[in-house]
Amino acid sequence: MARGPRRSARLRLTLSYAGFLLVAGVLLLAVVRVFLLRYVPEGAIHTRGPAVPNRSDLVAAFAPRAAWAMVFLAVFGLVGGWWLAGRMLSPLDRITAATRQAATGSLSHRIRLEGRADEFGELADAFDTMLARLEAHVEEQRRFAANASHELRTPLATTQALLDVARADPARVTDPQWLERLHTVNARAIELTEALLLMSRAEQRSFTTAEVDLSLLAEEAAETLLPLAERRGVSIEVSGHQATVQGSPPLLLQLVTNLLHNAVVHNVADGGVWVTVARTHAAVALTVENTGDPLSPNLVATLTEPFQRGTQRVRSDHAGVGLGLAIASRIVQAHDGALELRPREGGGLVATVRLPAARREESGRGSAFPGMKAESGQ
Repeated sequence: MARGPRRSARLRLTLSYAGFLLVAGVLLLAVVRVFLLRYVPEGAIHTRGPAVPNRSDLVAAFAPRAAWAMVFLAVFGLVGGWWLAGRMLSPLDRITAATRQAATGSLSHRIRLEGRADEFGELADAFDTMLARLEAHVEEQRRFAANASHELRTPLATTQALLDVARADPARVTDPQWLERLHTVNARAIELTEALLLMSRAEQRSFTTAEVDLSLLAEEAAETLLPLAERRGVSIEVSGHQATVQGSPPLLLQLVTNLLHNAVVHNVADGGVWVTVARTHAAVALTVENTGDPLSPNLVATLTEPFQRGTQRVRSDHAGVGLGLAIASRIVQAHDGALELRPREGGGLVATVRLPAARREESGRGSAFPGMKAESGQ
């Protein structure tokens, strides 16, 4: 945006201070003129004692001194105003310097304006908070890009090696094991790419919204994952009542599916998964609790970071691409909600999603499949 010539705010404040001081001086002189000199008569005043000055004498004696007083006020207003304006605007210099540093890509600088509980202090604190969030976001994006490149490089390099082998030995092309391996590697690359695209879509909030019942999504996700749960000997129980939120139906279904899939895959034999949907006055809570190996709080704190599976939780099958909980976290953030992960007593994980409830909410309907279970061998 084009701007005119630069005008110093300090100079404008100085002129404002000096002008206000001069106006106050003029008003004071006017008060003297109106309320004091009006009571002194004009012309000669005859008394038996010494001569008494009249109004003209007082004006003649007062006017030069008043002029000098106004000059003094003007000089004092300019000097004092310049000093006061500098003191008042000094925090802006630090904020401007921090802004210019941030514009060059240095986000580690902080203003840290101490001892000012005023508007400038609030502005500096808000700017420091913004810089901290930007720095964390940029660092997260850098780690994500590095991890994504590493994760994609592995299947692509494997595919290239397989193709090189096929070029050197064309007979390998008809080998079922070779084809199956190539298919597995290619499917992993596709799965990872789709997961990255889904994360990007959630972060950009490029989706349309509608009223969605989380209890129905929980039931749908549970039905989809029933075969996987049966193969692993894991039971699934879904309970709750209607809980409507405003959001993207596909993304919210992906959220519930990711949480439930994570609970099924990272479980133990004859384990269980409990899905509960509850609603308060202004929020909806979806809780997915599962049995499993004991998890440390430090490990749980990293599970929503991209590609952080945790070595204690990786299985030989359905290990995923390390983006399930990361995608879930991004979807929750895109819907102005919160995702909380905590270790379960006795082993396993408890994941709780809290989303703003839709304005129009029906109540009293139970889950269509209360207490639904999936047992191995059924």
